[in-house]
Amino acid sequence: MTEIQEMSLIEQQEAILANIQHRRLTKRKIFQRILLITIGAILMSVGLEIFLVPNNVIDGGITGISIMLSYITGWKLGIFLFILNIPFFFIGYKQIGKTFALSTLYGIIILSIGTTLLHPVPAFTQDILLATVFGGIVLGIGVGLVIRYGGSLDGTEIMAILFNNKLPFSVGEIIMFFNLFILGCAGFVFSWDRAMYSLIAYFVAYKTIDVTITGLDESKSVWIISDNAKQIGDAIMNRLGRGVTYIHGEGAYSGDDKKVIFCVINRLEEAKLKEIVTENDDSAFLAVADIAEVRGGRFKKKDIH
Repeated sequence: MTEIQEMSLIEQQEAILANIQHRRLTKRKIFQRILLITIGAILMSVGLEIFLVPNNVIDGGITGISIMLSYITGWKLGIFLFILNIPFFFIGYKQIGKTFALSTLYGIIILSIGTTLLHPVPAFTQDILLATVFGGIVLGIGVGLVIRYGGSLDGTEIMAILFNNKLPFSVGEIIMFFNLFILGCAGFVFSWDRAMYSLIAYFVAYKTIDVTITGLDESKSVWIISDNAKQIGDAIMNRLGRGVTYIHGEGAYSGDDKKVIFCVINRLEEAKLKEIVTENDDSAFLAVADIAEVRGGRFKKKDIH
């Protein structure tokens, strides 16, 4: 093969790789993303302006700072949400990518407009506990939708990723430290009981975000090592309607050949699966772990007759 032909093949491979990396989203996907990010940003606006802000309860991160600055200066919350998050748009562009950055910018704009338009609307409830819990739920659903469809409404996570390379802490630890500091500041700006309610709102929102992103139908991966792998696999397929995959392994200590079963179930099927394993081999090795998302393959549940 000549040098020119070799260069031509390399250029073709680079072009294919670039096409894969920068493949455009379909119009349907773009519309879906815009619609759900819009809904998510509006829900967060409702959670803030209809529940939390009128009762002097804050959320964590940049949103919490914006609420406190709005309270101190008397300026609209939307102004601070936009100004303080803009730097993270540029950081996100460099750290994560163009699509994420544009989705984030769009979400922040909708959030800023939404909080400004909803500001004159009276609080839905004056009961501080109800406002805290339901505000956290509505806000969490909104943030979760935006994250699930490729954006962000708060720069805290982006900042944590940036500092993670320079500090001996994980991203989660940096976010936790930052939010504890913000929620602690609420005690000085508002009152300490409001700071404690803010902590409740943050926890509720955090758990709601998690459920919104992963979905209610939480999946679990299962690994089983047993000398009766075939019987256990057949029982899982027949009694749970789940497909299984057999993987051949070798015990590092004994050197014996081992057959490993891998399958995916939902959390409602976990107890039944453990029962199946115990019935067929009460000494079998069993490991169960949570999975954020499952796509493709033959993991769809079959009907049980």
